[in-house]
Amino acid sequence: MVEGLRVTAIAMEEIQSWLGARPKTLTVRDVSSEHEYQRIDVDLLVTTPTGEFKLEIKGDRWDGTGNFFFETVSNREKGTPGCFLYTQADFLLYYFVKSRELYILPMRAARHWFAIHEQRFPERATTTPLANGRHYTTVGRLVPIKQAAQEIAGVAFFQL
Repeated sequence: MVEGLRVTAIAMEEIQSWLGARPKTLTVRDVSSEHEYQRIDVDLLVTTPTGEFKLEIKGDRWDGTGNFFFETVSNREKGTPGCFLYTQADFLLYYFVKSRELYILPMRAARHWFAIHEQRFPERATTTPLANGRHYTTVGRLVPIKQAAQEIAGVAFFQL
């Protein structure tokens, strides 16, 4: 769990810095610790001349697999849905921290595409240990990056 939190912190820091340096960015606000935004799984609010956008940040350290991990069940033991299915973000910023590769996926298009094609992708589960000796299980689908980038309209890639 500690490693996952470290990856998330790196992703948040590097993406906020990158967004803040973009010429069209007016403001970047970290809302990841605010209950209202935790409830809808949104990490950042970004304002540009065209409006305000809600962003979900996904940091990943497994950049060599060639896959995204689209989380469908956040905690199997509690029966909670995965962030890919319930986030109300406008965009998912999927960031590989080692290679510093950033993919920006428009959530509406990505979720629609995924709903149609989900069964094509292998399901995987991972467990995260908790302090009390227990654990929780996260479930998702391994989605080839190249395929998603080609088939989902509006996916953007940046090398940070």
